[in-house]
This record gives sequence, structure tokens and C-alpha cells, in this order.
Amino acid sequence: MAVLSFQDQPLHTGGELPSIGSHAPDFKLTNGKLEDVSLADFAGKRKILNIVPSLDTPVCAASARKFNEKAGQLDNTVVLVISADLPFAQCRFCELEGLHNVLPLSSFRSNFAETYGVKLIDSFLAGLTARAIVIIDENNQVQYTELVPELTNEPDYEKALSAL
Repeated sequence: MAVLSFQDQPLHTGGELPSIGSHAPDFKLTNGKLEDVSLADFAGKRKILNIVPSLDTPVCAASARKFNEKAGQLDNTVVLVISADLPFAQCRFCELEGLHNVLPLSSFRSNFAETYGVKLIDSFLAGLTARAIVIIDENNQVQYTELVPELTNEPDYEKALSAL
């Protein structure tokens, strides 16, 4: 269990992020066509998992925009924006924002949040994900993780991108 905060009130996750150097856990997420997507679908690519509580919040939206901006400059890298939002809402958000360099994926019918240790287990936010970044290399080895300590803060983009 990890501890973070929301507006200085403590929150807890049901687990821990995967450890650096470990093999990334497989996942099943849902894309905008309601198709299942797994880690294997990105074989041979570097993966940035931008895990957010909901794209319908200002900080999550800012994070998606920032990674979209940076993703166009990255070779052999895919940026996955993962939230519990429904795929329809995720796609609508990305379309309205003109975000074409990130792939929104929904955890709404999976155990991704538990597997990656980011499921919030208390407060009125229980069931959503904590804000986190996981960088996975071409061989599915975890290279970097960040659990953002205050849910209303953005991740450290520079540290995350330098891990690539």
C-alpha cells in the first residue's frame, strides 16, 4: 500500500507500483472501439503509461496534453493515457483537444488498477486510480515509475522522459 494525498488529506492505494527492473505486468484495457488491448499489442515499443484518475479534470487533461506534445518527438514510443473513464468519453476528449499522439485506454472493465498498484482504496475517490507514470522499455522491463504524491499535482515530465 502506498500513501499519497488529495488536497493534503491522506489517500491510500491497494498496492505498489511495479519495481524498476521488473518485468511489466500484462494488462487488459479497452480502446475507443471497445476492443481489448494488452501489453503484447505494443511489443518492441517503448511505453509511457500516463495513469490518471479521470481525463475530465484539469490536471489529468494537462498531463494528457503535455505527453501528447512530447510524444510526437519520440521514436519507437507509444504514450498510453489510462483512466477509468469510459472509452467514449476518452475518445471525445482527445478528439476535442486534438490529441493524436496519445492513445486513451480505459480500465473500466479490468483489474489494471490493482495489478499496477494504483487503485485508490479510501475516500470519496475510492475506485479511481492514483496519478502515476510507468515507463516500460522495448523488452517490457520497467525503467521508471512515479506515484505523484499529491493527486492535484502533475507528474515530473522531465524525469519520466529522461528515463527513455
